Amino acid sequence: MHRLIRSLLVAVGLCVTSLCAAGLAAGSARAQIFHPTQFTLENGLQVVLIEDHRAPVVQHMIWYKVGAADEAPNVGGVAHYLEHLMFKGTPEIGPGDFSKIVAREGGRDNAFTTADYTAYHQLIASDRLPLVMKMEADRMTQLAPPADEAKRELQVVIEERLSRIDNNPGALFGEQFDAAQFLAHPYGRPVIGWPAVVRQLTLDDAMTFYRSYYAPNNAVLVVAGDVAPADLKRLAEKYYGLIPMRPIPPRSRVQEPPQLAARRLVMTDERVAEPSLRRSYLAPSRTAGRSEYATALSVLAEILNAPTGRLYKALVEGDGPAASASAWYSSLSLDQTTFGFGAVPKSGQSLDAVEQGLDAVLATLLKDGITDDELQQAKLVMKADTVYARDSLTGAAQLFGTAVCTGVSVEQVEAWPQQVAAVTAAQVLAAAQYVFDERRSVTGRLLPKHQS
Repeated sequence: MHRLIRSLLVAVGLCVTSLCAAGLAAGSARAQIFHPTQFTLENGLQVVLIEDHRAPVVQHMIWYKVGAADEAPNVGGVAHYLEHLMFKGTPEIGPGDFSKIVAREGGRDNAFTTADYTAYHQLIASDRLPLVMKMEADRMTQLAPPADEAKRELQVVIEERLSRIDNNPGALFGEQFDAAQFLAHPYGRPVIGWPAVVRQLTLDDAMTFYRSYYAPNNAVLVVAGDVAPADLKRLAEKYYGLIPMRPIPPRSRVQEPPQLAARRLVMTDERVAEPSLRRSYLAPSRTAGRSEYATALSVLAEILNAPTGRLYKALVEGDGPAASASAWYSSLSLDQTTFGFGAVPKSGQSLDAVEQGLDAVLATLLKDGITDDELQQAKLVMKADTVYARDSLTGAAQLFGTAVCTGVSVEQVEAWPQQVAAVTAAQVLAAAQYVFDERRSVTGRLLPKHQS
């Protein structure tokens, strides 16, 4: 995802409110950045439109408020497996034909699954919007993958895991790291699932998940591009409005207990070319934990991770021990998230030196806070990012879908510049002191085999 969209994703909203079922005029009147329109159909489907009439193109996305963290442990990976099966046919559209039809009409389509949501999207000419809405509504209710197709697709998922995870030591390390960070919460399980569990998934498992969660009252329609609000409302009512709402199981997740001790792990692999360090701290999101710190943490991430920010100056520049160093924080998570760091040492330097350098950066931050210059520069960068964020149909649609599916309202997305502008240096320091507690940390090292 483009950096400016990532910046906006981590900077929206301060606290949780529900998405208002506002009328068209009311939705537009409060717009400040994207000028979104929002409404809710009688069956509970939430709709968000970001108009952009520069080209006759639309990005159409259906988001379901369910992801890998909502699975039962014995069917881990079923949300992602179902995502694959959604392309395997209905009584109206044959297996694999959905994407073929979109491509034939000059469009592109795909889907993705995360811990908190699953999304299906098509980028297509605006006069073909009724077609993709009709097909997406069809598979919302009429999914019927043949058993042989489902069996073959499970092998595709297994091969995907093999190529993306099992053959990638960095990805394997990431799984181990997440499992160390989240002892109880399902964020500690991989979205694609653990190998032994994935191999045992069945079509019945996927269809049970589908019938439980895929309903209009558990979905969000986000459209960005060349369509007027009244036209979108008419089309949404025509294609999605007749689908009946259904009872949805409550999102009942085991919450992470307080972390009382720092955790460390070391992984070695003969495929690793150079060692690396990773550190993360359990952190609040917009909707979980001490959410009042979320905006200040977003600003702090910009200060630390800027091209000439604190990490670069202390760890990389001049005689610093690291060849690269970065920080990351994403506040759009339904439950508690993490604030993380990563670094790779320069040739001849040790991971001990890199870790000591990172510790020194954090110690100085916790003692002295940030400067007014750092604060103002971070705000300027985050403000500039929003100027360009409007240019991406895909990025705009992804931003609003992610926000709404993690409990952040459209109004909060629009209001984030004011919230960032209001952040003070004292608030950033308070947020850092809360999050960067050694007891809440996990530190990991990924090493070549010969360094074990």
